[in-house]
Amino acid sequence: MKIEAIIFDLGGVIINIDYQATISKFKKLGIDNFQQLYSQANQVNLFDEYETGVISSQRFINELLHFHPEGTTANEVVEAWNAMILDVRVEKLNLLEHLKKDYRLFLLSNTNALHLSKVQRNWNCATESPMEHYFEKLYYSHEIGLRKPSIKIFEFVCKENNLNPNCTLFIDDSVQHISGAIEYGLKTIHHSQNGPLDYLLSSHNSINTLSVDLG
Repeated sequence: MKIEAIIFDLGGVIINIDYQATISKFKKLGIDNFQQLYSQANQVNLFDEYETGVISSQRFINELLHFHPEGTTANEVVEAWNAMILDVRVEKLNLLEHLKKDYRLFLLSNTNALHLSKVQRNWNCATESPMEHYFEKLYYSHEIGLRKPSIKIFEFVCKENNLNPNCTLFIDDSVQHISGAIEYGLKTIHHSQNGPLDYLLSSHNSINTLSVDLG
């Protein structure tokens, strides 16, 4: 069936991220095992609670400070936590501008208030157009109380916007999120470096030319 709508992940798909940058920053602050607490594939409950809005940014920072040596400041923790958020490629913004002419575009991100603030700053460095210009609606896990890969979050987005899962494409860089989307019935692309978005950027092809690869 022809794709009518596209749901994009944010980090690792639209905006560049580097998990190792945050791991390295926390290691310098004295946490040698931060990757065991938080990674792209898995995380402890503290991060789940923060990404679903259960706890505030202040509570999150205070909890992280418990893992650090005495004398570590809240600002140092925030800087380390935000280190993974990098730049926005203008080419991807141009792609979104092109795609929105033919598809309904949505953003669905597992994120939190601190990361989103850094994202907004970096986004503003790349374009004067707000994120709302490119997407019909933005969904952030900490605002809606749901996070990927739960099928409930995909159901929430699709039902609120009257999207047919069979005609909706979900693009994400985390394989566990792709699995949740497939379970709900969405078409999917697991994005990686030099993956489908870069193919579209270089060739100016239509999303539907990728249909043979959709999960």
